[in-house]
Amino acid sequence: MIISAGRNEIFDFALPMGVGLVDMSINLTKFLCENRADLPDEIIFIGSVGLYKSGEIFDIYESQIAANIEISSLENKSYTPCETQILSVQIYDKNLNAKVPRETIRVNSSNFITTDENLAYKLAELGYALENMEFFAVLKVAEKFKISARGIFVATNFCNQNAHEDFIKNHQKAKEKLINSLKERKLI
Repeated sequence: MIISAGRNEIFDFALPMGVGLVDMSINLTKFLCENRADLPDEIIFIGSVGLYKSGEIFDIYESQIAANIEISSLENKSYTPCETQILSVQIYDKNLNAKVPRETIRVNSSNFITTDENLAYKLAELGYALENMEFFAVLKVAEKFKISARGIFVATNFCNQNAHEDFIKNHQKAKEKLINSLKERKLI
């Protein structure tokens, strides 16, 4: 099953589930509860990402690890008792007859977009390369339903003061690159 956030990221082959952590959590949970008799083996979340420090605009990234690290915690202005990182349920490889972990890039999710380059670099120092608003919620919901999940993303911008303008400028071309990548991989 392929899903996306929606709004600007609508694809004719993906179910839009909502922008941000809350809407994604609610709508994906509701969808899976309503379709319990026919749950997918895997959820593939597709969308755009911002780059914290390195990488190339329009490159495609894949991940099975997400976190919810809030910027205020980087400045020692907050803490949380909640789980802040999640790894997707491992993929079962039928050919090897075993569960196979995947090496993966780490994505941070928040309802906010990082626009301070220094804080973006701090997130990179913690091992996070990408920022996407929904991915942590996708993995958390998939874990509760014991469904494997992964994200396939296209970079639209760096997380800096120009993040929004660059996202807008690059978004259409990025969507085309993502669609082409999914076709090449025979996922659509």
